[in-house]
Amino acid sequence: MDLPDISIVETNGQVFLRGQPNRARQPVDELGLRALLADFENAGCILDDGAIATAVQHCNGKPDPFVIQVAQRCDAQIQVRIAKDDMAAEISIVAARGGRVATVGDIIQALTEAGVLFGIDDTAMLHACDQGACSAVPIARGTMPQDGEDARFEELIPHTADRAPKVDENGLIDYREHGAIEVVSAGMPLMRRHPATFGNPGRTVRGRTLPAKPGRDESFASQLAGAQCDVSDPNLLVATLTGQPVRTHGGVMVEPVLQVAEVNMASGNIHFEGSVQVKGDVVAGMTVQASGDIVVAGMVDGGVLEAGGDIRIAGGVIAHAKLRAGGAFSAKFAQAVQIQAGTVLSIADMAMDCELTSLNQILIGAENPGKARLVGGSATSMMLLSVPLLGSSKGTVTKVSVGSNAELMASYAALEKRIAHEKEAEEALEKLIKQVIAAKDPKGMLPRIQASRQHAIQVWGQSLAEKKELEAQIAFALTAKIVVGTSVHGAVDMSFGSHATRIRKELPSGTFALDPAELVVSFTDAMGHTALLK
Repeated sequence: MDLPDISIVETNGQVFLRGQPNRARQPVDELGLRALLADFENAGCILDDGAIATAVQHCNGKPDPFVIQVAQRCDAQIQVRIAKDDMAAEISIVAARGGRVATVGDIIQALTEAGVLFGIDDTAMLHACDQGACSAVPIARGTMPQDGEDARFEELIPHTADRAPKVDENGLIDYREHGAIEVVSAGMPLMRRHPATFGNPGRTVRGRTLPAKPGRDESFASQLAGAQCDVSDPNLLVATLTGQPVRTHGGVMVEPVLQVAEVNMASGNIHFEGSVQVKGDVVAGMTVQASGDIVVAGMVDGGVLEAGGDIRIAGGVIAHAKLRAGGAFSAKFAQAVQIQAGTVLSIADMAMDCELTSLNQILIGAENPGKARLVGGSATSMMLLSVPLLGSSKGTVTKVSVGSNAELMASYAALEKRIAHEKEAEEALEKLIKQVIAAKDPKGMLPRIQASRQHAIQVWGQSLAEKKELEAQIAFALTAKIVVGTSVHGAVDMSFGSHATRIRKELPSGTFALDPAELVVSFTDAMGHTALLK
């Protein structure tokens, strides 16, 4: 387009129209001026519509020369936004309008000026350049610190006995019966310690380091009988004697194992620091005491067994035998015996006229779920009693109780007495302080008495916290259950803590529990129907 005496000039990105009066020139319209601007290679520039309209008027009527800005050339604009926590950054690019497009160098410069120094995504940056314009594109991301891992202990013996069984969220111990005593020999690897790690620090997009929290380190326990660290590897625990590996806090100890063919008059009573394995029977009148486990391959026909760990009997227990295990107890069947277990008491088949006590759960019938039965006698556990057939129609009363723990209640009663004494001591010291203050402390004893009272208050507070914890355990025990897999027969006296009921009719399979609202025993059958047993 050629318009006489009208030209386009540009200065610093500003586009101007310059005009001279010319009477011979044909009238100029807006389309003509826009065509002239297009010929000037201003494609994409920001045109000023008002200025163009004014320029048309000037070209057609202004008697004097004039210059008017009609367009603006704009480079691409880059905006950087950083998150408040400095862990991410994003860019927005306003496209160029006739000016210079954004390059990778421009983006890097914008990020640097904004303080973004770390975690820049090169791929995102190249893609934004190719697009020419974008909005809120993630361009950089910081890294969170990775805290170190705590030290852990890897058992190298597959069936290590555990004297500290784990309790699940329902208050039940995960009981897994083992067979014979696992025996290791001197020099055998027992456990590997994996030290704590320091973790990996993080960084913000501004380059600030975020420190990682190192893991909690833990060494092997200092006193592990029968075990020591390997001379060439301080993180490897090995046995120093032949015996039973037992898991304990911070390691594995090895208990000596005494193996006998049978416990009778010929062998005599056994008292052993370690574990005892009997290949035959334990006969009437004999005693076996062990600080570890007692494993009997035959039967216990009378006699007394006491173990600091588990007692496992492959056969049955009869003839008024008395057995007490600090850990778990298991046997095939039991008749007319007394059994106490510190964790889980498990009888594979039948229990008749026995006195059974467990501080966690009693499981009967694991190997004979259709016919195993608890008949007569008593069974008391803290959290659970599970049995296929409960009671007998032959007139024998079977007494079952859950949700009570004699040791726990005894501890609670003793704690209440202690709290009462501690409260009396604190009150006596408070009274003494008042007397000393009234007497103006002639011997300067007030600071010592006040310190004693403060200590008494701390001791009292600790006891109150302990009481609260015991009360929580007692309350948790009220969630205990009696699960009957097949049916209830005959006379059964059932109690949940201090709440009792008498059952004198046949009931199907289901679960007995204490109703929290009514504080009476409820029964829920296999179909989910619940009834209160008042």
